[in-house]
Formats: sequence, C-alpha cells, structure tokens
Amino acid sequence: MINLAITGVCGKMGSAILKLALGDHDFQVTGAVEKKGHPMAGQPASRIVGDAPGDVMIVDDIARAADACDVIIDFTDPNVTLENFGFAREKQKCIVIGTTGLPVDALKQIRGSGDVKVVISPNMSVGMNLMFDIVGRVSKTLQDGYDIEIVEMHHRWKKDAPSGTAMQLKEIVKGAQTGKQWEEIYGRKGLTGERKNEEIAILGLRGGDIVGEHTVMYAGIGERLEITHRAYSRDNFARGALMAAKWIVRQPPGIYGMKDVLGL
Repeated sequence: MINLAITGVCGKMGSAILKLALGDHDFQVTGAVEKKGHPMAGQPASRIVGDAPGDVMIVDDIARAADACDVIIDFTDPNVTLENFGFAREKQKCIVIGTTGLPVDALKQIRGSGDVKVVISPNMSVGMNLMFDIVGRVSKTLQDGYDIEIVEMHHRWKKDAPSGTAMQLKEIVKGAQTGKQWEEIYGRKGLTGERKNEEIAILGLRGGDIVGEHTVMYAGIGERLEITHRAYSRDNFARGALMAAKWIVRQPPGIYGMKDVLGL
C-alpha cells in the first residue's frame, strides 16, 4: 500500500487523481492539500468526488498532509510546485510533477537535484508519451524537404500558452534535427514573406472545454504527414500520474520522465 498525498486536490487534475486513487487498492490517500484559505479546507476530500469512500481531510498546508505519505502528486501552478518540490526534497518524499508552465530556472532547480525521487513530465498520458517517442523517430527521417509545424488546442481556462506538451514536442523535433539553426515562431501576422526552412511554428488555440489536442505536421511537396493525440478525459492523465507514483517509489533517487516509467 502506497501512502499518497495530492496537492491541488480540488482542481481539475487533482480531483481526477483523487477519484482514481480512492478506487485503487495500491493506494491509501493520506493527504489532500489546497492553497491557503481555500473554502474546502477542513472538509472531507471524498466530497470532491461525490462522497466516495475515504475520510482524509483537506488542509491548506502541505506540511500537515504529507509527513505520512510516501509520494506526492503535484498538479498546481509553477510557484506552488517549486515550494512543494522543496518540501519533498527536505522530507525525502517521492514526488510526481505534472504542472506545466514551469519557468526555466525552476526546471533547472528541479532537474539539478540528485538527492530526491522525481518524475516530471508536461504530459502524463501514456498515449502522449508514445507520441513523443514516435515524433522523435519521424523527425530524424523527415528532414530536408519537410516543413514542421505544431498545433495545440485546449480549453478556455488554460493559463499558459503554448502548452508544456507542445513545447516538449518542439524540443524533441529540434533534438532530432540538430543540424538546423531553428527559428521558433509563435504566431504569424501580416506580410511575413515565404516560410524559411529553419522555421518551426508552435500555435496555441483556446476554446470551450477541449481537454487537449496536439498535432505535429510534416508538410512536404505533394504529401503531408500528421501525428495527432487527442485527450477526451483528464482520467488518462490521472492514470499516468498514478502509474508514475507506483513506479517512482521503487527507484533510486534521480530525475525521471514518463519515458522512464514506460520503459521507452
């Protein structure tokens, strides 16, 4: 039995993780955390998912929730994630981080730590991580003569753009084609001239309740290849996070990604 603490438990991802964790016999939810002053603080976490079994109370201080846990799952915001990571490092707790929009200095701080067990990924979906692998291999093959563009679509409430997943796809493409001096484009307007060979565009669309869609397009002369992943429910991200939590507790200290969890 793995003792689990969930931060941002009342959020869209936190509640999805809680619901699945409460029904998973490998987990005991021992901590449920929200931000300071949250109206649900002091209430049973089970109310978030319709009075499911479980009696853990929501608190607004991670130190009150995570001392008894083996692993923390964190889907919050960049500032809070960095604080929660610091707590996990201090207390030697495993942590799974799915927060997107982390600034470069925060990522460097997390990835530069070798004394804590971390799984960090902008996307915990199994299907999406298979797409990461496929895009890397395709990008090595389709180089000269193929223009590469990335399009992502998310719900109207998403705060960061482009998505962390789209940025990861961009880095995978660039890593597969190291001979190019890439020029990153984040939107086109006006008289931009012909597209240059070294351009890679990352375009973010927002609207409605779209959970998440990502497409990498390889446009050649006379043909086009598109690789697309569509998420229809947050449950697939939650399942991936729980898979990562089960995996990380058995690993030595280190910084891991979903590629490691899946053995890719």
